[in-house]
Amino acid sequence: MTSKTGPTTAPASVATTAPAPAATTAPVPVPLPVPVVLAGARGHGRWHVENIRRLQDKGLVRLVGICELTPLTEEEFGGELPAQSPDFGELLDATDARVAVVCTPIPTHTDLALAAAKRGVHLLLEKPPAPSYAEFRRMADGVAAAGVACQIGFQSLGSHAVPAIRKLIAEGAIGTLTGVGGAGAWARDEAYYRRAPWAGKRRLNGVDVIDGALTNPLAHAVATALALNGTTRAEDVTRIETELVRANDIESDDTSCVRVTTVQGRPVTVAVTLCAEHPGEPYVLVHGSEGRITYWYKQDRALLQRAGHGPEEFEYGSTDLLENLVAHLADGEALLVEPDATGAFMKVVEAIREAPDPAQLPTDAWHLIPTENRRVVPGIDALVTAAADTLALYSELGAPWAPPKEVSP
Repeated sequence: MTSKTGPTTAPASVATTAPAPAATTAPVPVPLPVPVVLAGARGHGRWHVENIRRLQDKGLVRLVGICELTPLTEEEFGGELPAQSPDFGELLDATDARVAVVCTPIPTHTDLALAAAKRGVHLLLEKPPAPSYAEFRRMADGVAAAGVACQIGFQSLGSHAVPAIRKLIAEGAIGTLTGVGGAGAWARDEAYYRRAPWAGKRRLNGVDVIDGALTNPLAHAVATALALNGTTRAEDVTRIETELVRANDIESDDTSCVRVTTVQGRPVTVAVTLCAEHPGEPYVLVHGSEGRITYWYKQDRALLQRAGHGPEEFEYGSTDLLENLVAHLADGEALLVEPDATGAFMKVVEAIREAPDPAQLPTDAWHLIPTENRRVVPGIDALVTAAADTLALYSELGAPWAPPKEVSP
């Protein structure tokens, strides 16, 4: 989930319009269909429009409002439009929404989430939940104080593969868990970084954005690797090493790796690029003393390889996170991705935020593919694979352009 559009700043009236008294997640079921407001209906928000329509057809939700600075047309929306307003708080008040889906630029997440929470409106908040750990804590603490439910949009954590792999690990299918790697070799063209003012930025107008490869387009690789290692909360992280570079003319990293040292004593290393030679499916690699599990999280597919057995491949279903949130409100079903379950991921975001700006790769370390209008780093696909295999950083694998690693305590 990478491309988001919508309000570029939290509307001033969100902060000044008096909210209704905060609701609580009392055991009183929310009746179906649940009225939903969507903030950010363009870019990746179009996926949410279609998903809300799917759930609407099942009688679970009802789309009652869309928040966009520039209103959608019926042609763009593909049907009759619900209420629209550029003022998120005003729209929530006018529609009596019970759930808000927030799919707006990263720096707006916290203020919009808190505006909803103060009105007793439950949340599906797109990833990354915030551009800094301080903003994340402000959001998570505010949501908790308001007593509303909040789901963070790491859809990979809704896959049934995650508990299944955890069970395999617990049963000793691969021996003792020794660490987890993650690999993502994707391609993004020049237009990707021009799609929105915040794209590829570390900061915009003095505000943190941190739209890098590890924190946004391939954030699922980081979050899923941490989850399969049992490292989900902020206190599970003891040390973070980062290496951030860029081939493109942007501020943020497009080629990067991170190694997280955990209280469990097992490292998590994730290496990614948006400058792949041959783009492929990202995956998480679970290392054990007697085998390994490869999990292609976008495909809900896993491969178990272990000593004394032939390879076994599994395919899994997935629970939609908005559907899970509705089930939580209506029936008390447990939320799959609560804010504190992304605390370790947000520690990685913070380490990247505090690291020096990514180094520009020398011109002989990349080349342009004119027909695709994108930059490629030769050899990066093999480096990404090797990092996941060995849990090593680019510099340790001999990448000549790798910067000195930055260490965050």
